[in-house]
Amino acid sequence: MIFILVTCADSAQAETIAHTLVERRLAACAHIMPPHQSVYRWQGKVETAQEVNLLVKTAAGRFEDVRKAVIERHSYDVPAIVSWPVNAGHAPYLAWLAEQTA
Repeated sequence: MIFILVTCADSAQAETIAHTLVERRLAACAHIMPPHQSVYRWQGKVETAQEVNLLVKTAAGRFEDVRKAVIERHSYDVPAIVSWPVNAGHAPYLAWLAEQTA
């Protein structure tokens, strides 16, 4: 299993992406985090923006399909889509995640 973090422009975009991923069984669930302020460099300038993080929970083999689905619905030229492995967890929960993404 992996967690994937996607930074979205706003809650509406995060919700659209989350629903798509769960409906397609690309993710077992996705958490839409509260808005936060991001500071980053883009095209040579330091920018500040309100953004929303989406935490996607899925099977490791689903990363590429999740990435493609996010890009189809994302407004950014270069959206942040990064993953990390789940090394351990509550076995019944991990089984549920696997079942939902099968």
